[in-house]
Amino acid sequence: MTSPLNDPRHSATEQDKDTPYDHGPAGGWGSLKGVSRIFAEEKSSPVAVKVLAGLNKPKGVMCSSCAWAKPKDAGPVEFCENGAKATLWELDSHRAGPKFFAGHTVSDLRDWHDHDLEKAGRLTHPLRYDAGSDRYVPVSWDTAFEEIGASLNALDDPKSAVFYASGHAGLEASYLYALYARAMGHQNLPQSSNMCHETTSVNLKNVIGTPVGTCTLEDFDHCDAIFFFGQNTGTNSPRFLHVLKKAVKRGCKVVTFNPLRERGLIEFTDPQNPVQMTVGKPTQISDKYYQVRPGGDIAVLTGLIKCVLDAEAADPGKVIDHDFVREHTHGYDDTIAAVQGYTWEQIEKQSGLTRAMIQEAADIYISAKNVIGIYGMGLTQHVNGWLNLGMYVNLLLMRGNIGRLGAGISPVRGHSNVQGQRTVGIGEKSAHMPADKLKELFGIDAPTENGMNAVHACEGIIDGKVKAMVSLGGNLLRALPDRERMEALWPKLDVTVHIATKPNRSHLFPGKVSYILPCLGRTDKDMQNGVPQAISMEDTFSHIYGSIGQAEPPSEQLLSETAIVARMAKATLPANPHLRWDDWTANYDLIRDLISQTFPDDFADFNDRLHEPGGFYRGNPARDRHWKTDSGKAEFTAPTTLSALGQEPDGDKVMTLVTLRSNDQFNTTIYGFSDRLRGLKGTRMVVLINRDEMERLGLEEGQSVTLRCAVEDGNYRAVTGLKVTGYDLPAGCVAGYYPELNPLVPLGYHEKNSQTPAYKGTPVEIVI
Repeated sequence: MTSPLNDPRHSATEQDKDTPYDHGPAGGWGSLKGVSRIFAEEKSSPVAVKVLAGLNKPKGVMCSSCAWAKPKDAGPVEFCENGAKATLWELDSHRAGPKFFAGHTVSDLRDWHDHDLEKAGRLTHPLRYDAGSDRYVPVSWDTAFEEIGASLNALDDPKSAVFYASGHAGLEASYLYALYARAMGHQNLPQSSNMCHETTSVNLKNVIGTPVGTCTLEDFDHCDAIFFFGQNTGTNSPRFLHVLKKAVKRGCKVVTFNPLRERGLIEFTDPQNPVQMTVGKPTQISDKYYQVRPGGDIAVLTGLIKCVLDAEAADPGKVIDHDFVREHTHGYDDTIAAVQGYTWEQIEKQSGLTRAMIQEAADIYISAKNVIGIYGMGLTQHVNGWLNLGMYVNLLLMRGNIGRLGAGISPVRGHSNVQGQRTVGIGEKSAHMPADKLKELFGIDAPTENGMNAVHACEGIIDGKVKAMVSLGGNLLRALPDRERMEALWPKLDVTVHIATKPNRSHLFPGKVSYILPCLGRTDKDMQNGVPQAISMEDTFSHIYGSIGQAEPPSEQLLSETAIVARMAKATLPANPHLRWDDWTANYDLIRDLISQTFPDDFADFNDRLHEPGGFYRGNPARDRHWKTDSGKAEFTAPTTLSALGQEPDGDKVMTLVTLRSNDQFNTTIYGFSDRLRGLKGTRMVVLINRDEMERLGLEEGQSVTLRCAVEDGNYRAVTGLKVTGYDLPAGCVAGYYPELNPLVPLGYHEKNSQTPAYKGTPVEIVI
């Protein structure tokens, strides 16, 4: 590579004052203004105040915005800016009913922005696509279910159907959905995790025997240091900031490695603290903040491990926990030999950081007794994401920082129930929902061969093997890589079914038979036979919570996600006295009893513990140092490269693309056009690049350019009309917004073991 890797004019530790950034802390008045804007725009009713007052509290509504924990001792306010936006967005006073769809063809709606599509309001009636008029038209529920069942049964092979799920649906609907697929004869159950944290699910399972993080909320009261890699707390999980503030105040050190300087990990003002909001000073979060090159985390972790080894050599027996390594781990010697084979020159070049910077961070790690390792999609969405996680676990294992109070590995999940859905069976492997249990409980001979994840499903659409796509929530077509290729192929599907609360872009590429089935939202009252029903979800710390909707539904026509799944299943599957779809729809307690029977180790006495303050913990074997790996021990991972990138930029003009979510966004939902925490607003069609790289490439501020994918696989991929915007980034990379830049990421450019798209490390070229 000939482009500069670490321009000496660019600091990896100090803010570039001449490019946009937010001058204030995360939280504070900016957060309150953001909530107020959405509150005004949505014309929120008094019920919104009621819902927000009980948000994330026992027998209230559990927030749909993220998977952060709900504390046992709830305060007066238990929601953040993101949670308020998501809640008010769902409590929308606008309606997208039959009149709306009669006034717009599907082709016309394709020209609408994502924000405007959802802004049309809540869906009110079941709809069927009419190709003759190019419109969605009303249909009765009975007709919809009858025709969907008939269309699915008309498929030559049940394995040609795919059942996708976003992270929104509760555990009850998710369990029935997973059961429905397997009773039909397939395990094609991709999930939103496939686009973000599937790297975690697959690779943590390989190295420590569990597919989820090992920490709980309690650990943050006992940790001495917290290391962050590739996680933007201020935008993706703002309630975490309160926990960080508390930890910092008692002396915990925070060290951050991230290509962008994100305000939430720099400083925070608590909007619930009147003193700090008025006369107090913001809380500094990170003691050290290093802007690592995209894909350079493996190099950083290699350097940190080398520093630990040097400290051990200088003070034998005082740094590395040899007893833990000997008793609980496997592969240590081979890993250390591989680490020692890399030079500091190689590490500095790949990371974009100096040895002195990495040594500073290592000194904090070595001096801390208990360390928590936090990470987000900055580690998972890479071709070598498996090695990112393996190296991170290596660092923690060396000092026994997994399996004790105040320490552990902790991915921060985005969607509120994305982890829980996998726990109750949504996944493409038999291990996700044991076939023997399904035989015992329902007399079903479930398939045992693995099904399709999201990438495999898209490959199946390309080669014609996939004929039907059912989506339980979400906006899958917008979230996928290679979006333009996918949009062109989607209408060739025989069947598409969308269970949704609002219109979105995925609805605008209907298959030959296509339905939109409107469902209750998390905030809506779910009444079955006059009895209010609770649903449940799992947080990022493996705790389970009950949620009860508080608002009147926007239409009497709406059904719950649970009821829709059950009625679709009943219309599709042959009669089976053990599949009591009507009974389960009438009483969700019965579904939770089934979950307890299917997964007794995780969900014993489920109904009795449903509304336990702080949620009930389903346990984690690695937290107890019980390693469910092939060796029976935690696995060290020997580095085979210093780069997480699948393809290093080649040539002066090729850069590494990092995709971002804004402060005014949740996944594919766009609340507005203000990325307040980055000092950006007005448009999402931008390409961010540092000023030195702009000069090197002959670019000017505000210039309109095209980004072209530099992966050569016979397909041309480009996004035009992007505004060049100077920004504080490492050399050799550019950044822009997800999902607008998804068309640049090839379907086949993904993490090696999990097929998670490499949204944080795709090579691109700027075309003038």
